[in-house]
Amino acid sequence: MTIIIFALLSGVLFGVGLTVSRMIDPSKVIGFLDVTGAWDPSLAFVMGGALLVTVPAFMIAKKRFRTLLDIDITMPTKNDIDSSLLIGAAMFGVGWGLGGFCPGPAISALSFGLEKPLIFVAAMTVGMFGFGLFRKKADGLNG
Repeated sequence: MTIIIFALLSGVLFGVGLTVSRMIDPSKVIGFLDVTGAWDPSLAFVMGGALLVTVPAFMIAKKRFRTLLDIDITMPTKNDIDSSLLIGAAMFGVGWGLGGFCPGPAISALSFGLEKPLIFVAAMTVGMFGFGLFRKKADGLNG
């Protein structure tokens, strides 16, 4: 139960941070991505702040085997750049640029009951399930 409470608190803190930084506002995100027009660099500071927390946390985690809640720490081992990574990154970027949302902020924005994040999250969910079915079928053909 402790793990669930910490996960919930972490998610709420993340959502509050996204809301305070206005990353849940598509016009703010698109303004950041519009480097040739009316560029708004403020989200770069949000991302920089995230790195200031994340980099030291990963450095500490790499030296440990278990979390403070006594859960095994597993770090990603794959570090090669392949077609799946490039295609996924391109799809993420296109979706972020067109919709003005990425997954975390879109889910946080659902709490305001607005239509745009609901449509985005619904489309994202359909895409994830569609990819899962595609991957399962492709693995069946290759295996």
